[in-house]
Amino acid sequence: MFGDLVNPPDREGKEKHVPVIVAPDRVKKGEWFDVEVIVGKEMAHPNTLEHHIEGISIFYKEDGNKPVYRVADLTAFPVHADSRIRLRMRVDSAGYIHALSSCNIHGLWESEKRIEVE
Repeated sequence: MFGDLVNPPDREGKEKHVPVIVAPDRVKKGEWFDVEVIVGKEMAHPNTLEHHIEGISIFYKEDGNKPVYRVADLTAFPVHADSRIRLRMRVDSAGYIHALSSCNIHGLWESEKRIEVE
């Protein structure tokens, strides 16, 4: 979704930087469901004053020629904040959840997860 603005998925260090989206594959139209985005799920990010995740943003893009909706933002401060966000959301049509994480040293990283709607 963010193209050349983000690091490529095969870049070294992805284990600590790529936001992992934890959500159901299929949901019911208009019903709330849980979403969690974790940065550093495979390998913990250091989160020190010198090297930390600055924030996580979550977007939803419905199939078709629809706008991208911003769902949530987390501004994280180093040392005491864990690099994850948990929320409840609902959708009416199938599409993709997109997550974007920002590291103060290594830049932007993204991931996406398909959501089907019954």
